[in-house]
Amino acid sequence: MTTADNSPIPDYLARLRVDGRNFVVAGAGMGMGRQTAHALAQAGAAHIVCVDVDADRAAEVAAEVGPQAIAWVGDVTTREGAARLAAEAEEAMGSIDGLVDIIGMAQWQSILDMTDETFDWEIDMCLRHAYLLSQELGRRMVATGGGTMVFIASVSGFTAAPMHAAYGAAKAGLMAWVQSVAIELGGHNVRANAIAPGTILSPRMDAVFTDEQRASNAGNAPLGRMGETSDIASAALFLSSDMSRYITGRTVVVDGGVDAKFPYPVTLE
Repeated sequence: MTTADNSPIPDYLARLRVDGRNFVVAGAGMGMGRQTAHALAQAGAAHIVCVDVDADRAAEVAAEVGPQAIAWVGDVTTREGAARLAAEAEEAMGSIDGLVDIIGMAQWQSILDMTDETFDWEIDMCLRHAYLLSQELGRRMVATGGGTMVFIASVSGFTAAPMHAAYGAAKAGLMAWVQSVAIELGGHNVRANAIAPGTILSPRMDAVFTDEQRASNAGNAPLGRMGETSDIASAALFLSSDMSRYITGRTVVVDGGVDAKFPYPVTLE
């Protein structure tokens, strides 16, 4: 202690640990979800339910993460699927202390050509599961004294991205949803936050990007590289741990500094 400040010094590294806590990772089968499951396991999570619609992916990731991982297969964009996940995860782990919801995907269509099916699919894929899981898992977190929720949004929810307006609208809705969850459940010690990735070299993106597109996206970022799925997992671990214990209702942008740039053409020389 000093003469000017007698506040205790916490164990900051311990705050980043999640020892003994039980997590659900929705969309754990690959990319950001796979990395997040590993991050939570390395930080001491007692159990991790690895959720995916593909049975092989769920099983492979659970086996890779280790004995604390549990594979779960189902579609949590439906009420039936979300309710079954919550019940079975609680039964398997005893309690649910944290959720990381990675689920989301974009279809590329112009506004004038977009179909009702595409719009509805994007709402299901990017927003509906957040609503359902917030309810089904949130009730259990409230009953057991609290927890954390982390959702993957997108920078497309802040600014318009060409050819996937429905995706951007759904992600903007997700960020608004997170704020409401944080306000309504904060009194029950439940925190809710979102992460807005920029261009991340996920397995899906890696499969379709050309070398020219990789170079262009890397050059567009002030940090000079594309984001990696582990960058998102690192943010998810931070928001799931006590290191962020006074942060709720926020969206953390992880985009290498792209959104900080002046939006009009200008050179730095």
